[in-house]
Amino acid sequence: MLTKRIIPCLDVDGGRVVKGVSFIEIRDAGDPVQLASYYDAEGADELVLLDITASSDSREIMLDVVREVAERLFIPFTVGGGMRSAADVRLMLEAGADKVSLNTAAVQNPDLVGEASDHFGSQCIVVAIDATAVRPGDPPVPCADPTLALGSSSRWQVYIHGGRTPTGIDALQWAIRAADLGAGELLLTSMDTDGHQTGYDLDMIRQISQTVPIPVIASGGAGTPDHFLDALQDAKADAVLAASVFHFGTYRVKDIKDFLSERGVPMRPID
Repeated sequence: MLTKRIIPCLDVDGGRVVKGVSFIEIRDAGDPVQLASYYDAEGADELVLLDITASSDSREIMLDVVREVAERLFIPFTVGGGMRSAADVRLMLEAGADKVSLNTAAVQNPDLVGEASDHFGSQCIVVAIDATAVRPGDPPVPCADPTLALGSSSRWQVYIHGGRTPTGIDALQWAIRAADLGAGELLLTSMDTDGHQTGYDLDMIRQISQTVPIPVIASGGAGTPDHFLDALQDAKADAVLAASVFHFGTYRVKDIKDFLSERGVPMRPID
């Protein structure tokens, strides 16, 4: 049986790790290189490093930070933010990242997912999806691709630019398309639950994880060990990502792994 993964996430803005609530109310959480080293020693299975304003600010990718982190880590890590081409993906992988996460660029240029997958292998291409629940009265957002556009049965809408820009794209349909294009994994974040520590959006995770043929990382809302368990067992996620509960000392990675192991969830042991 494949082990489930615990993945701390480092959201980076201006060279510092930050954490917000529903992508706002941002507060400082520390130095990315130091935190990456800490989580490696703590027994995390992987690490995700996201430059959350690179796309919205049209900045270049943070190669220096990636190189520093790569020198300290012995676990796989994924980097996202600011990559707009296969050349950018190559630079990030050459800097030491094991995987790259494409979000805004993938939505704006879906062919990039296939191109990057063909060049570098689907195993290192993660498509990140930031989504919110569709609510009655939401203003309509034009979508150029009618096969992805929100419809009467749509439940979640994709956002880009670090959660700043609605796209009019149905999250489930985009997840299916991303998998078809060659993504090796999906990083699925509920903007509604992110940072609230009240639990993951289990309905969204479950529907997408049971529809696509690739692994799904659940993100947004972890606050207690039970939330991790619910995402893995009930919603069928392949991995769980969290930030606030780890950054601010509510739980350690070991606490979560011990809790899950005691309940029969297969975990990689901590040395």
